[in-house]
Amino acid sequence: MKFGISYSTPHFGVDPANLSRFARDAEDLGFESFYVPEHVALHPGAKIGPIELDPSLPYGDPLECLTFVAAGTRRILLGTGVLLLPYHHPVVLAKRLATADLLSGGRLRLLTVGVGALPGEAAAAGVDFATRGRRADEAIDVLRLLWAGGADGVSHAGEFFTLDTVCSFPKPVGGDLPIHVGGSSAAAARRAGRCGDGYFPGGLLDPDERRRQFELARAAASEAGRDADALQHTRWGSIAMSEEDAEHLAGQGVTRVVVSPTTADPVAQREEMAAFAERFALVRPVGPVG
Repeated sequence: MKFGISYSTPHFGVDPANLSRFARDAEDLGFESFYVPEHVALHPGAKIGPIELDPSLPYGDPLECLTFVAAGTRRILLGTGVLLLPYHHPVVLAKRLATADLLSGGRLRLLTVGVGALPGEAAAAGVDFATRGRRADEAIDVLRLLWAGGADGVSHAGEFFTLDTVCSFPKPVGGDLPIHVGGSSAAAARRAGRCGDGYFPGGLLDPDERRRQFELARAAASEAGRDADALQHTRWGSIAMSEEDAEHLAGQGVTRVVVSPTTADPVAQREEMAAFAERFALVRPVGPVG
């Protein structure tokens, strides 16, 4: 099992010194990956389930933050948890993702996309909330089409996006990026199976629903003629989790656990991260990845 760490910009802030220090600590301690969340716009009264979001929370742009982190690290993989795909035009996003991947030396390997849960956020981005799932499905197709296309261009005529011999360069390292799917719904699980490289379910699901959703993702992969065993399974975890907790998750087919410190205090963050790294004997790889 692999272990990632999430830097919560809404709670830890976007101070560049803190962000870079946190990322270097995570890399030095042997964490595999570094995640950043996204909200593009909030509003008073915005709620996700029972949780009301303070509209002044400083959600930094995840790709800008990850590119900044890449400049100060050498090997830690970069991920979004999650990038709200329907609120980004895929032609613009394809360029941004490819550039961030190139600048990081091919480390943007854990792009995780979701569809969002706030109607007001969708409205602010000019997106019909009811269509966000279909829009995300088509955007994934367009991203991959653009990355695969050559100098003769690619074309696409869909419900939301139309391209006529469009070229998108530079390409990601290796020509493509893995796309993981995050979310808390059966639709997200099916999307992960149909077209994702992994599934990252939300943190508010009960154990039975988590099990059902991953089974649904695997079934959707098989129905689409894909290898269900190749589907990665990422889960949120507690930074205080025990080895027994990890073994239990591994028994459920979990590939990766992402944790986050419980405090914004830099010293206490480092202590929590170091204790976790010692508990799980994380070992820093030698040399850069990618």
